[in-house]
Amino acid sequence: MNSPTTLTRRSFLRSTILAALAPTGSLLAHDSAHGDIDAHVHVWTPDTKRYPIAKGFSKWKDMRPRSFTPEELFAQCRPAGVSRVVLIQMSFYQFDNRYLLDSIARYPGTFRGVAIVDETKTDVRQTMKTLAAHGVRGFRIYTDKAKAEAWPHSDGMKKMWAYGADAGLSMCLLADPDSLPAVHRMCKAYPHTPVVIDHFARIGMKGPVQQSDLDHLCRLAAFRHTHVKTSAFYALGAKKAPYTDLGPMIRKLRDSYGASRLMWASDCPFQVQQGHTYANSIALIRDRLDFLTPHDKHWMLRKTAETVFFS
Repeated sequence: MNSPTTLTRRSFLRSTILAALAPTGSLLAHDSAHGDIDAHVHVWTPDTKRYPIAKGFSKWKDMRPRSFTPEELFAQCRPAGVSRVVLIQMSFYQFDNRYLLDSIARYPGTFRGVAIVDETKTDVRQTMKTLAAHGVRGFRIYTDKAKAEAWPHSDGMKKMWAYGADAGLSMCLLADPDSLPAVHRMCKAYPHTPVVIDHFARIGMKGPVQQSDLDHLCRLAAFRHTHVKTSAFYALGAKKAPYTDLGPMIRKLRDSYGASRLMWASDCPFQVQQGHTYANSIALIRDRLDFLTPHDKHWMLRKTAETVFFS
């Protein structure tokens, strides 16, 4: 489970060259005691023999780019001053979390993980406990309206939320906007369970930000263990750098949750495709929103994710 993944020569050279070209100050990012935290990144390897993808997925259609290893990630994040990362299990690996766990083990202190588990299995609580012992601090849950409304009737989902409260493990929701009322009901039923909403609940992905959707997301701030990732800027709103059109939504969330319950994330490798860049993602929080105070930036770029995933 903890054996190293073979690197391609091209990946190794690329990461080495870019690290060498990084500004001197960003070299601190190699030390986990310094630098910011990226709260949402996917990694995978082209080695599908050692790490096979799940049935129903295609190596040629779903693995785009073909490779995004931790070393390829470092070439993006280290020059930006990011030293630690929360790895999110990729959908095409489904419940096989081995590549995620191997990546965590290969770089002690650098990564924490969000795994995917099968809540229909009777041993789901033990599975969560075992994964937590290997650096997993949350569990990704695909959250559309129908699924979220069914949660109160799912024994497995109730076990997950209850154990999350007991062990301090987060339910990490890839939520659609129309699922938020059902998410609210679940948070009310399990008020001590840590919850992380990915990518603003994808508000603004299919068109302009709807105030009603944003209101539903802000209502979740009533639950003090609920957090929101300000992330995936490439996919929301105008979908164009410098992404400042997302500023009003970020300001509303800051005012509702406080910066200590918001965390920045890139959603790499998707953030570094089709002309989008890592630098432009982190710059939105670090440099481009004048209403964010130094205190806000400290929490959004580091301290919130550190508290939720690295404590």
